[in-house]
Amino acid sequence: MTERQKDRPWLMRTYAGHSTAEASNELYRRNLAKGQTGLSVAFDLPTQTGYDPDHILARGEVGRVGVPVSHLGDMRRLFQDIPLEQMNTSMTINATAMWLLALYQVVAEEQGVDITQLQGTTQNDIVKEYLSRGTHVFPPGPSLRLTTDMIAYTVSHIPKWNPINICSYHLQEAGATPVQEIAYAMSTAIAVLDAVRDSGQVPQERMGDVVARISFFVNAGVRFVEEMCKMRAFGRIWDKVTRERYGIENPKQRRFRYGVQVNSLGLTEAQPENNVQRIVLEMLAVTLSKDARARAVQLPAWNEALGLPRPWDQQWSLRIQQVLAYESDLLEYEDIFEGSHVIEAKVSRLVEESFAEMDRIEEMGGAMAAVESGYLKSQLVASHAERRARIESGEEKIIGVNAFEGTEPNPLTADLDTAIMTVDPQVEARVVTAVEQWRITRQESSDRQGTGDPFHFPTVRQAVDRLKEAAKGTGNLMEATLECARAGVTTGEWAGALREVFGEYRAPTGVSSAPVAVPAEAGSALAEVRTKVEDTARDLGVGKLRFLVGKPGLDGHSNGAEQIAVRARDAGFEVVYQGIRLTPEQIVDAALAEDVHAVGLSILSGSHAQLVPDVLERLREAGANDIPVIAGGIIPNADAEQLKAAGVAAVFTPKDFDITGIIGRIVDEIRKANKLDPLEVPA
Repeated sequence: MTERQKDRPWLMRTYAGHSTAEASNELYRRNLAKGQTGLSVAFDLPTQTGYDPDHILARGEVGRVGVPVSHLGDMRRLFQDIPLEQMNTSMTINATAMWLLALYQVVAEEQGVDITQLQGTTQNDIVKEYLSRGTHVFPPGPSLRLTTDMIAYTVSHIPKWNPINICSYHLQEAGATPVQEIAYAMSTAIAVLDAVRDSGQVPQERMGDVVARISFFVNAGVRFVEEMCKMRAFGRIWDKVTRERYGIENPKQRRFRYGVQVNSLGLTEAQPENNVQRIVLEMLAVTLSKDARARAVQLPAWNEALGLPRPWDQQWSLRIQQVLAYESDLLEYEDIFEGSHVIEAKVSRLVEESFAEMDRIEEMGGAMAAVESGYLKSQLVASHAERRARIESGEEKIIGVNAFEGTEPNPLTADLDTAIMTVDPQVEARVVTAVEQWRITRQESSDRQGTGDPFHFPTVRQAVDRLKEAAKGTGNLMEATLECARAGVTTGEWAGALREVFGEYRAPTGVSSAPVAVPAEAGSALAEVRTKVEDTARDLGVGKLRFLVGKPGLDGHSNGAEQIAVRARDAGFEVVYQGIRLTPEQIVDAALAEDVHAVGLSILSGSHAQLVPDVLERLREAGANDIPVIAGGIIPNADAEQLKAAGVAAVFTPKDFDITGIIGRIVDEIRKANKLDPLEVPA
């Protein structure tokens, strides 16, 4: 009997990028030298939302959660000495995906690469940005056009590229159940494929090529058996949809192709060492089953709930993958779950329930209509609220958080200030100076990259004007975007031109329509907090306490803010929540206009050190010292102490899972700020 040939491992990536293009390039080259087999680029929030580093909304955000790429020069430096023809590059970019792909293509051309050989993925899934991640820019219609144009362009010009990576990952982070995760991702895929088919840019006989380049990016939680069944269900549904709806006969083109980052939602700040075994179990969900195995895997680091992981932490996550792939016997077998009646029953149920939810969305007019109506967002907010309620009640156990909380001193976090990576606060100023210098010198730089003919490239103004004209028409926008890239246009200028034509979009928050997840039954913690809210409102002589929940800066991860807003509403507050992407000025203006009694600021991007004190100072200047400011997010201990010293009333981080208790603390801070006696706590 001949021994079966071992399967090839999946692509191993680390999601990485920070500070500057130069620093990120060094990090990528180090990771590749350690055995990483693909790149996964994290862009900073200004890049993701189409702003230059010197824009007012970029304050405090430059280089925080990824690398700033403001123009072609940055992209050159990002991939310096990395041969792009040998690379498989994933770029987590959505609203500005066309722009970043154009920059990548131009750098590849400068390296002498045949662009038909480029391999990689642009995420380019705007629907989940409206629902969970918040880096959308344009309304759904124009956003879908950008996606459609990119797909049509890559099929013809960069045929090995995955132009869209439909993401259920972020849906799970926003509270989606497995059925919601499957149904919403599949409904997004249908909306995109329908748009490509109906655009007339791709002939029917080439729709198989389009389907073959659609990839997915999924999440895998700690319930790894259920998650593995979810992946099998995903594959079964995709096969049926592409065969029956789009007539794709070739089974290779219908294959469900996905990459994965395992769950970050379940990573804890309390006893963070437990995150390692969580990550391992979650990885098994997407690798154990050969018939539903991921094509690429990237793992978070154990300390992501504390702050930005260091290179050593990322190395640890890479080594977890390598041990499974190279030391274990996993890749030596056919699918080990084939024939299991337990697995088959679970998969069949997920398929049936997912199709039922997809039918509901179809009846509403499809995924885009379900976004605009607020249906999808309100469903996710409700699911997340139910999950939080199960954790708070102890029904859902999180080890080290609400169960088995006793712990030995942790040597990994003995010095919290060195257990995470910090971004040099001077980076932003240097990047701002650099983009200003680029604007001065870019035409000369652009000319040198061409044939020597000074008229080879259009001027920046000409390129931007042509982009606007193209956007006003119906033609494909990729060529005009490439022209902008070559001319030295900046990220903010490209997005700004399209904002002028398409407008901007503020997505529904889902807060007002979310049902009550935690009933205020007599004697319950929420009932006690409701009484405190009512008593305090009466003591202040107002009908209701008013609480503003604000998201300053560009951080679009709104799940925490939404859960606080919903629980405050259920506790009897009148809640003012205007969604994401607000300046400190706008937040203070709203606080004064609404005459609120407290302001809560939620920031997960690390920009709290700049933006929270800015809000405090503006409130002081307005004479509103009596409005307590509460901060929440991924805030290291040292930063929390600095915020309190600056005047923040309380700081909450991921370890504070008791939302009802947080609302009670906010009431206490309102009483203290208004010099009211503390309320007696029931025995």
